[in-house]
Amino acid sequence: MSSFTLQSQVSDIVTSIPQTADLFRSLRIDFCCGGQVPLEEAAKQRSLDPAAVLEEVRSVESKFANYQESRPASLKESELIDHIQQKHHAFLRDELPALTPYVTKLARVHGEHHPELLRVQELFSELKKELLEHTKDEDEFVFPLILKFVADPSHQAAAELKPHVSELEHEHAHAGSLLQELRDVTSDFELPADACGTYRLVFQRLAMLEKDTFEHIHLENNILFERLRQAVYL
Repeated sequence: MSSFTLQSQVSDIVTSIPQTADLFRSLRIDFCCGGQVPLEEAAKQRSLDPAAVLEEVRSVESKFANYQESRPASLKESELIDHIQQKHHAFLRDELPALTPYVTKLARVHGEHHPELLRVQELFSELKKELLEHTKDEDEFVFPLILKFVADPSHQAAAELKPHVSELEHEHAHAGSLLQELRDVTSDFELPADACGTYRLVFQRLAMLEKDTFEHIHLENNILFERLRQAVYL
């Protein structure tokens, strides 16, 4: 029997069953920055039937009940940080520069007839700059502070770490808002009738970037940082 109810928090559901992230993303339910709300409230915010959404969650839970992939929530802090760096930070370092010329070309070639692509280029440029600076700061400064605190959870280490975690969460929220606007201006990455190969490639890769970034933010906000809160440093 499922342990999830309408009062289960969205972020807790994704932490327990990571595959539900795909469901929530398809329903445009925020599970990373705004995920600490009951499922019922989150569904109503999207004008969805809460009971129907719960059934979909339970369906995913049943499907992956015996799924043996390592769940990030079970990792130690050092292992979780390594997972974030190896999977998500590495992806951003490779994908953001690689995707840039395609986004630029798409706006240049199709921007006259699809002016929303000019905004897509602006949003992508801002997102790229923010995410690359954000991950560099985490790798070089904040993650070492977290590991220092985990090894010795002193008041001094907590005081040193606290403002940096708050700033990271603020940056996560801003990145989430940029991704939300990308979805809005592209009508959920819907391709127009005259979409060429580059058009399809860009929209497909923007959707992949959104997926990876939401999972990335969830791991930090709702698992890593939440553990720090439970250590009573906030």
